[in-house]
Amino acid sequence: MHKHSGIRAMLAALLVAGAIQAHAEALQVSLGSSERATRLFAYPNNCSVICYRDWTLEQTAEHYLKQSLQRDGYADATVAVSRDGDMLSASFTGVPTTYGAPLTNLLNAGDLAFDGASKLNGDGKWQFSWYFFLPLGMALENRKSVELLHFPPDYSLTQAQDYLESKTTDRWASLLTENGVATAQTPAYQTIIDIAPIAAPASAGGDLEGVYGYFTDYQTTMVAQLTAGSGTPLPMVAFGGPVRSWVNSQYKVNIGVLGLDEISPVPGQSVPVLGANHPSYIWYAADPENYGGDQAKADAAGLKVMGQDISAACWQAGMGQNPATDPQQMLDSCTQKWQVTDKVQTCELFYTSIRSLTPPQAQAKCSTSES
Repeated sequence: MHKHSGIRAMLAALLVAGAIQAHAEALQVSLGSSERATRLFAYPNNCSVICYRDWTLEQTAEHYLKQSLQRDGYADATVAVSRDGDMLSASFTGVPTTYGAPLTNLLNAGDLAFDGASKLNGDGKWQFSWYFFLPLGMALENRKSVELLHFPPDYSLTQAQDYLESKTTDRWASLLTENGVATAQTPAYQTIIDIAPIAAPASAGGDLEGVYGYFTDYQTTMVAQLTAGSGTPLPMVAFGGPVRSWVNSQYKVNIGVLGLDEISPVPGQSVPVLGANHPSYIWYAADPENYGGDQAKADAAGLKVMGQDISAACWQAGMGQNPATDPQQMLDSCTQKWQVTDKVQTCELFYTSIRSLTPPQAQAKCSTSES
């Protein structure tokens, strides 16, 4: 009996020691003052008289940091955000000791973005329907590629509290999976930088085109940080006309749709960048109203855009899996596959995903168009 008691006592002591050791090994990352954390985590995410989700500041920060852990592939990791006086910190377990650096970098870049937003407001150009929103909840460490976009939709913040919850990202994720990326892996490819860190209604694109200059320090800092892979720089896709124009102006290159070039966000670093349509552009391009109701013209335009989009996603998937690949060879291979060899499959994808036909209906449509 005494022997078992001794063993139990020893086991209990080992468990306590293990807990103390685990606690000692928890990674502490400062989030700054409550004022800073309130700004950078867009707190409260959706409150007027009633809060859509009645979270504290600590719970809000924790929510986004948990998303990052999940998207980095640290399924067993934990994070807890606590307050000491006016200062907030995040305590991580189950992550590498280096995990704090990319989070700290993101928050420091966020300070630059907030400075830009403050100047924008000071100049009377901020609009009541806009929300300051950083790309929270992205993979912080285990990224495969970077997506440069215009601005996040307001509902990603106010409703979803998830930067990757939007029609735009959903459609592009589906194209990545068509190119062999596992569904669970798509967030690692969709590490987003928006050149305007402002959640706004979908119709706000035109108004936001005049604000980029306020965020230059933030934009260039984020591009340099997120494209810097462990060794080989990560590939980047620039989506939509305003974003391609910004890249061309900022880095003195010339990319159009399926146009490929290289930029140097920091000296000595060469990042391949591919121009692409905005993921939602296809619904506009394929709208019969833009062609006087001519369905055939609308379908032809949509098929062309689908070919471009699936080729761009193919390049992103291939370069993300092996960033040391020759970017031009990868692009040539992808356009050959989706616009020549597998053209019928591209056609079927258009009719099922954009026109909502059943697979048999799409097959019939595409076999007719090919004959």
